[in-house]
Amino acid sequence: MSRLKKDKDKDCIPQIYLFDEDIRLKNPHVAGIDEAGRGPLAGPVVAAAVILPSGLVIEGLRDSKQVPENRRLRLFWEITLNAVDIGVGIIDAGIIDRLNILKATRLAMVKAVEGLGKKPDILVIDAVRLDDLSIRQLSMIKGESKSASIAAASIIAKVVRDDIMLDYHNKFPLYNFKRHKGYSTREHERLLRLHGPSLIHRRSFRKVMGLDLPLI
Repeated sequence: MSRLKKDKDKDCIPQIYLFDEDIRLKNPHVAGIDEAGRGPLAGPVVAAAVILPSGLVIEGLRDSKQVPENRRLRLFWEITLNAVDIGVGIIDAGIIDRLNILKATRLAMVKAVEGLGKKPDILVIDAVRLDDLSIRQLSMIKGESKSASIAAASIIAKVVRDDIMLDYHNKFPLYNFKRHKGYSTREHERLLRLHGPSLIHRRSFRKVMGLDLPLI
């Protein structure tokens, strides 16, 4: 971890931090928002909202999908210890089935923002707009590769969701959630066909809804 250097040294600073610093010129409190768990067949979708302090650089911070699990945990704690504020929203499989995954993702993001103790001046969001919020928003494709705040939110959301799925592994050991975290792997699909869907499987998803086996 370090602080942003003087202007003459800015060439050494990753662009994702400079992107956020430019936004802070007019919007001091920038909340990055991202989610984890839109694609899996089981478990919740989790969103995080993270406000980082101006000048902070966390070495190795980038999109959670590009970070090995052991490094994600280190980044999680660095973000947690140094962030101005963090909010998390969790929407379970039952609500995903009732709303659809896009609406459930937006709801998780809204809950994450509502969980912040400090109201942000602007939301920078990966690919989604939140029409239910009156806060200024900047939505962008692949935002986690452009904004440090979004990258930090992706790490928080991913680690929180993985921990939830490890807990579900203990409750539903037949599906080996600790290995695939509910994603549509070959192993998960085989176990799903063998045992049928559990209470945390998303019955509205095609690979689950086609199974007539009883819930366990």
